Amino acid sequence: MKSIEQDNYQDIREAVRALCAGFSDEYHRQVDEKKGYPEAFVDALTQAGWLAALIPEEYGGAGLGLTEASVIMEEINRSGGNSGSCHGQMYNMNTLLRHGSEQQKAFWLPRIASGEWRLQSMGVTEPTTGTDTTKIKTTAIKRDGRYVINGQKVWISRVQHSDWMILLARTTPLSEVRRKSEGMSIFMVDIKEAMQSGMTVRPIANMVNHETNELFFENLEIPEQNLIGEEGMGFRYILDGLNAERTLIAAECIGDGYWFLDRVTKYVSEREVFGRPIGQNQGVQFPIAEAFIEVEAANLMRFKACELFDRHLPCGAQANMAKYLAAKASWEAANACLQFHGGYGFANEYDIERKFRETRLYQVAPVSTNLILSYIAEHVLDLPRSF
Repeated sequence: MKSIEQDNYQDIREAVRALCAGFSDEYHRQVDEKKGYPEAFVDALTQAGWLAALIPEEYGGAGLGLTEASVIMEEINRSGGNSGSCHGQMYNMNTLLRHGSEQQKAFWLPRIASGEWRLQSMGVTEPTTGTDTTKIKTTAIKRDGRYVINGQKVWISRVQHSDWMILLARTTPLSEVRRKSEGMSIFMVDIKEAMQSGMTVRPIANMVNHETNELFFENLEIPEQNLIGEEGMGFRYILDGLNAERTLIAAECIGDGYWFLDRVTKYVSEREVFGRPIGQNQGVQFPIAEAFIEVEAANLMRFKACELFDRHLPCGAQANMAKYLAAKASWEAANACLQFHGGYGFANEYDIERKFRETRLYQVAPVSTNLILSYIAEHVLDLPRSF
């Protein structure tokens, strides 16, 4: 099945599909069954340069935009993989690219582009604050040319398969700032070093094979030069990463949606019951057609969000709407695919239950559906703030 609209990224699509074809459904199924990490797959993407897509050419990357990055993520999911194992390197990159100093970019970017280092992890969420980021309690106190970190983070992904993490911590107490979004700062954290000197990592078992953890900081010291941008401006900086994250997640959901639609249309065209293909029945056709329409609509909003982001224009509303539409569309496609495969949809060997679990995550993360609706109500429709 193809999208109705053909875009200008067919060369990227074909190249990523060719790489993904070297990693069969069986490969991804085994990784999932073992609760493992697709090291070989991520290494192949890295060596081919796809995870350095956003890094400028002078630092060894491809110098592409979020639009192209979203196509890469989409194709990974459409090929049966899970971009959740590597998408952090795409959305984390923008915080460093847009707000890091020239010295910082020269230090980190070439090593990330070459694959020597991975920047896959971002530490923002905390157990007592959830999506209310301005209430974070993790602190960073400057002392003798270093920052001392204390606090806790939760649902922090890919820590054990990354070299560096972007960390958001409060450098000025909430009670001392004029606006609650002020007083937070962004730091680059050397994960392996931190695990030896004040950071404890506790894995969280979950229904999706998505390596995620709880982090505890006890007097972790970070060099002053690891501060990104200006102290106290971290919340504003992190928004670039969050908008990119939501847009990339939308692209992944679109990839999932097409994967489910590819599988289900093929199956219902071939599966015969009562002497006719079940795809001949309108009760089967209509949910599939509706899911396709929703995926196509989400696809358009994804490209709109990407366009604005790449032009450095405000895109919060578009990024949120793209994530909302795409997550909803992939979930509807997943439900139709599982339902019309009947019992076979629950069998591991068909991969539907695995992808079903993976795409369900995006109704909740990285931002919940209800929070998106609240954002649109307040910031687009000018309705009173609801919280």
